[in-house]
Amino acid sequence: MEQALRFPARSGDDNRVRGASVSLTNLVKSYGGVTAVAGVSLDIRSGEFLTLLGPSGCGKTTTLMMIAGFESPSIGDIAIDGASVTAMPPYRRNIGMVFQNYALFPHLTAAENIGFSLKQRGVPKAERARLVSEALELVQLSTYGERYPRQLSGGQQQRVAVARAIVFKPRLLLMDEPLGALDKKLREDLQIEMRRLHAELGITFILVTHDQDEALIMSDRIAVMNEGKIAQIGRPVDLYDRPCNRFVAGFIGQSNFLPAVVCGLEGDVVVTKCQGVLVRAVTSQRPAIGAEVSVTIRPERLRFADSTTERASSANCLNVTVTEAVFAGERWRYVLSSDSGGSMVLNEASGAMIRRRAVGESAEITWSVADTILV
Repeated sequence: MEQALRFPARSGDDNRVRGASVSLTNLVKSYGGVTAVAGVSLDIRSGEFLTLLGPSGCGKTTTLMMIAGFESPSIGDIAIDGASVTAMPPYRRNIGMVFQNYALFPHLTAAENIGFSLKQRGVPKAERARLVSEALELVQLSTYGERYPRQLSGGQQQRVAVARAIVFKPRLLLMDEPLGALDKKLREDLQIEMRRLHAELGITFILVTHDQDEALIMSDRIAVMNEGKIAQIGRPVDLYDRPCNRFVAGFIGQSNFLPAVVCGLEGDVVVTKCQGVLVRAVTSQRPAIGAEVSVTIRPERLRFADSTTERASSANCLNVTVTEAVFAGERWRYVLSSDSGGSMVLNEASGAMIRRRAVGESAEITWSVADTILV
């Protein structure tokens, strides 16, 4: 059974390194007539865990490769700690890198793989052995140093790749889908452990992933990319609760999207006509009366109204019919149809004391204005 990472207790901050700051200024990367990155500007703070999140082809990996130096920008600049590195070769940037396929040398042991970069840097043998031993201990592979990659599980190979990337104490670690090849349970365990590793070392982490759950769990901030640009950047909770547009709302987590027409404004609240009823939503925009818009609500923010008190306490409500009920372990997933024909999904926690809804049953659902976002 795969063992999750556990970091040894250490006195003081001996392992901590001040992370590098990274600034991207109007980065553009074109391949012939195709633009992969279309003007990305981003400031990454020292010691931050930042994730570039987006679908395949959105430009996130190309952006990471430009930071690493494996790709050159067509336009723009990359600065590390305030100094431009755009013209600097990768080996001079002092950056650690973890690839999706781990890229371990099959003919070298785990210890030799980890120590390879130290050997290339001319680190004396005794010092190299000490640093490799520390790195193996850090990723809980102290007794696996003499094993070859073929003798290690996928999770153990991933840890060797991480140890190799941090053994020379870089101030910046880049990771390209590092957990993508692992099974779901191990991947979830290692997401938490990578956060612990980040906290212990103090290195600036930049992660590329298309896995929204991974990004939400691991990141200090997330930059959501789409079509070569940053669609929104912010803390995970802010992106989840306040997506700036339909793409972000749909890509991070599940969302219900309902067409609506603006009827009025009440301060920061927009009153809309939606599914035949008045629905209030929050927004930073000032849409015109009569404008056609969409409102979005997360499935877990909807609830069934079982009493007059509950209905009265919620600003938004809608009559629906249950068209599908699916048990998904920790939750039930209901597909609902409104009287006007619109469809919504409601996620409700499963439990012995919670009444289940039957297909064909009529019900009323309610949700908070604060959880209703105009996009």
